[in-house]
Amino acid sequence: MLEAPEPGLAQSLTKMSAAGVGPTAQMIFAHYWQQLAAGATGLTAEADIEPVADPPRLVAAPVSAADREAFARTALLRLNGGLGTSMGLNRAKALLPVRDGLTFLDLIVRQTLAARDQYQVRLPLLFLHSFSTQADSLQALAAYPQLGLPGLPLDLVQSQEPKLRRDDLTPVDWPANPALEWCPPGHGDIYPSLFDSGLLDQLIEAGFDYLSVSNSDNLGCGPSPQLAGWFARSGAPYAAEITRRTAMDLKGGQIVRRRRDGRLMLRELAQTPAADQASFTDAERHPYTNTNNLWLNLPALRAVLRQRQGELGLPLIRNLKTVDPTDPASPPVIQIESAMGAAIEVFDGAQVIAVSRDRFLPVKTTSELTLLRSDLYDWSDGWIPRPLVRPAPLIELGPSYQLINDYDRRLPFGLKLRQAKQLTVRGDWQFGDGVRVVGRVTLDEAGGQLPDGCLLTE
Repeated sequence: MLEAPEPGLAQSLTKMSAAGVGPTAQMIFAHYWQQLAAGATGLTAEADIEPVADPPRLVAAPVSAADREAFARTALLRLNGGLGTSMGLNRAKALLPVRDGLTFLDLIVRQTLAARDQYQVRLPLLFLHSFSTQADSLQALAAYPQLGLPGLPLDLVQSQEPKLRRDDLTPVDWPANPALEWCPPGHGDIYPSLFDSGLLDQLIEAGFDYLSVSNSDNLGCGPSPQLAGWFARSGAPYAAEITRRTAMDLKGGQIVRRRRDGRLMLRELAQTPAADQASFTDAERHPYTNTNNLWLNLPALRAVLRQRQGELGLPLIRNLKTVDPTDPASPPVIQIESAMGAAIEVFDGAQVIAVSRDRFLPVKTTSELTLLRSDLYDWSDGWIPRPLVRPAPLIELGPSYQLINDYDRRLPFGLKLRQAKQLTVRGDWQFGDGVRVVGRVTLDEAGGQLPDGCLLTE
């Protein structure tokens, strides 16, 4: 912490103290604020990295006794801090219905309970909420009283920090809605949150050595005894699941190798110079995408956090927003963030494992939600969506479908997509029930009504 901090930092820390933000979170915020003030951008040039081109791959095999033993020492943590504001949501995205009225949260819980029953393991399920998502999510989780385990909580809440004015790095003032003056510090906050909350110690003392972490909007990342077994056998302190890129995720983060020291590192599009973004999205040069499915060795994580007093020093992400994300005319701000996957560069011996695309089904847009709401998946295997067709078709919905209320009004029923290759919707079209897509179909700007049972073909 600075002895005589700059005005913007001093004002931010005072605001954080008044809101009850803890000392570790303040220390980490100050570290990043100083980087910003010094002109840091957090960018990594293409010339400074090498692709990970031939990673080890998870081999499909029956669950072994060693897998079961490792799975019995595994806990699950799902990131549940996102509001899905880009989709027009104002509460946890995990509460969005996905299938037959079941939300992401419902399906994650059902996946966990099914795995407990099948493999006879305790398998704790924990959620990392933001200050905006905890209350609604806990209310929904109350429908599953059997979920909790004695001595362990269901959740923890990540820290919060002030959004900063871009012109002087002071905390922004927004009396119209003071809650918008704050933001979560990115999912890199998982590590100090686990450490400061005491949950890391609780898990280890309860006999859990491994933690499987993923985003709550990725239902493909179900509980996996095979991966738990692989991770235990690897001896790695930290591992990231990666998978082959598709046209749907060319802008997703990637695990690369840093030239100067050979260490694995995470690079996001926001951390890539403009001149290198064509290389970033080149699937031939960078054939794998980061799934944000992570495996952590809990004793190794605790040792590093103790050594570093709760601060891993993850690379800065400088996220440019407006204070009100729904109002582009509101004051421009910087949100200081870090990514949990960036911790791969901290641990000696960290590894990657290439997994099937089946374990990466993210939903960042209504286009991706359309896939899960279609007939492309079988949900009978422990509530984990198993693709019936590979690869999934490319879905590109226009502006009329960007916000979830507009989307639900125009596309209230799931599409039949098993014979589809691509669906591009440019205009304002109303979809009836049972609309089937075959091949590559483009609906133009004219818009219109598609009746029940309609066949769309090339």
